[in-house]
Amino acid sequence: MSTFFARLFVRTKSADPAALREFLGRQTAFVTQKTVLDYCRVKAGRRERETFADPDFQAALTHCRWQVFGAAAADLTAMAESWMRPHAVGAEAKLANALSRLMSEVIEAADPPAGERDDLRAAGAAIPRHLATLQDSPPQPADRLPLLAEAPLLATLPIHPDQRRGETPSICGALRFHVVSAQQELERGFDAPELTVRLLSI
Repeated sequence: MSTFFARLFVRTKSADPAALREFLGRQTAFVTQKTVLDYCRVKAGRRERETFADPDFQAALTHCRWQVFGAAAADLTAMAESWMRPHAVGAEAKLANALSRLMSEVIEAADPPAGERDDLRAAGAAIPRHLATLQDSPPQPADRLPLLAEAPLLATLPIHPDQRRGETPSICGALRFHVVSAQQELERGFDAPELTVRLLSI
């Protein structure tokens, strides 16, 4: 009986590239939203409703979210590449190209405001170069991977810099935490060796 229930609750790992694309898109959006909105809500405090209803704040928040989304897309792709690279020995460049194509599909399916489209597409176009640079060094886990999203996050947060002095470590720490969590979900949900084989065969 115990064996039956153990099997019942075993989570089957996926090796489907389409499922990986959906995962990366979903996690990119989650990392972006969670990092930006949680911080802004904490800073707004009791004035959250008033702050979030302000049109200028909403415009700045929208800009921040799309800027971070584009960079987070690169970070999540890099996370997946680093995790899968040990299973693609001799085909590292092909792996990077395949993952870049997946994220390009995610970006093309996104629906940013007109003023954000060019920046988002440029961020997507830069992913292959970013992965190629990372492949000059050994794979890094999510807790040590350089995060491109840090810079636009700090540059565009709709909270005045005077109101977030000394908070850079906690802001970047929250971003890092969500990326690490995304890698944990990736590891739980996907079969790295088989997924790599299937992705390289596309």
